[in-house]
Amino acid sequence: MSHLARSTLIVAIFFGLEKGLGFLRQVAIARQFGLSPELDSFNAANNVPDLIFALISGGALAIALIPVLSQTMQEQNRSAAWEVFSRIANLVFLVTAGLSILVALFAEPLVGWRLGIAPGFTTPQQELVADLMRLNLFATLLLSIGGLVIAGLQANQHFLLPALAPSMYDLGTLLGVFILAPEQGYQIGPLTLPAFGMGIHGLVYGTILGAALFLLIQIPGMVRFGYRWKPVLSLAHPRVQQILRLLGPRVVHMFFIQVIFLGQDNIASRLNAGSISALVYGWLFMQVPETLIGTAIGTALLPTLSEQIARHELDRYQITLNHILRLILALTIPSAVLISLILPPVVAILGFDADGSSLVVWTARAFMLGLMGHSLLEVAARGFYARQNARTPMLSAILNAVVFLSLAALLAPRLGAPGIALANSIAFTGQAFLLLFLLRRQFPGLLQVGSTLLRVIIITSVAGLLVYGLLQLSLPALPLAVLALLAGGIVVIPFIWPEIKLLIKL
Repeated sequence: MSHLARSTLIVAIFFGLEKGLGFLRQVAIARQFGLSPELDSFNAANNVPDLIFALISGGALAIALIPVLSQTMQEQNRSAAWEVFSRIANLVFLVTAGLSILVALFAEPLVGWRLGIAPGFTTPQQELVADLMRLNLFATLLLSIGGLVIAGLQANQHFLLPALAPSMYDLGTLLGVFILAPEQGYQIGPLTLPAFGMGIHGLVYGTILGAALFLLIQIPGMVRFGYRWKPVLSLAHPRVQQILRLLGPRVVHMFFIQVIFLGQDNIASRLNAGSISALVYGWLFMQVPETLIGTAIGTALLPTLSEQIARHELDRYQITLNHILRLILALTIPSAVLISLILPPVVAILGFDADGSSLVVWTARAFMLGLMGHSLLEVAARGFYARQNARTPMLSAILNAVVFLSLAALLAPRLGAPGIALANSIAFTGQAFLLLFLLRRQFPGLLQVGSTLLRVIIITSVAGLLVYGLLQLSLPALPLAVLALLAGGIVVIPFIWPEIKLLIKL
């Protein structure tokens, strides 16, 4: 098995663990708070802290940092790369702390402003959002440093601890759900868990604990690879300037991605109560397969592509991308169809009433239409970042935000939360196709996927009919859904095995 295949497998396994814990967390939150105004407030309060995290280290800095660290290790050594890392880490801490203070001071106007987070909420609900947002900023600071550490470890081709870190975040949040939030302790066999009765605030304190665990679990990896922190800060350093040149367009890129989620909640706050939370849960169901496929592959792929570019191996770069695109098509198309079919009994686990469950199911199905596009985008964007071209993905993200906001404003009044999810799927899939088209202009051998696409569509149709037929049987709904999904997967796998073997050979 190739190094890329092993790395992808490690990332996928631990991302799968994280998604399992994340699903347990979301089920517990749903049963604790329902589709309530309090849960809407919690979800809305995450937006600006998430924006800060995404812009600084969650997505922006990591993408800019990995190619430069890889290049530094190729041309110099690991010690020089770690010195660059220290300079960036110190800068990240200062910028994150400064932005957090500003957001804390102006939390209320950020929430209530007409173009802000939740202008459709009542005044008490807006005050709750502002309070929760301030607390969330502590988690943001820890997550930002932890996200930077992930980039440093991945540049060293180490993926285990970075893949494990999100599960630590989930464990902290679960403590918040099961212990800090409830009025009465959960009963686990003969054991009664303590209950602190903090309500929705307990959930936020759990996320802060999770963020601390997210960072701490990665410290042994930094020690193993010889990292030594240095109290240096210099914007004039040539490698720092190289990162900042890549970072500028990436920050704009991530900003417009976050604009999509800010705009999403702004529009949803004007719909029925529970719409924001329905979007969160619908997004969760799409994100499970997207993380295991698109994010896992993209995460393991970037260092490999960066090294190929640094060694001027353009033929291998093109072959690697082409094989990965075929693999993503083979995995995402069947996943989107089969998961969409079995959603109703799975959503029922959340404990919502019939109307709430129906809202989440159709929102999730609308998001699922974008599974292929989101996964392709993970790879297409990294195809540009590996070549240290951040400008093209940035411009595509700006166009994506404009398309999404226009479609969401058009569809939400007619379709509600599912309309917003549909706008998301259309916009992100369009962005992925645009980037792939631009890559193909530079590498004409890309997108040789016709045989894969035709074969996958045919077998997915057959598997979908099988799953639909099995779901008509008079058996308990959830076990039947699991059985039907397994049966559909068994039918599909032999026909996509050639694409799976491509990853093994890379």
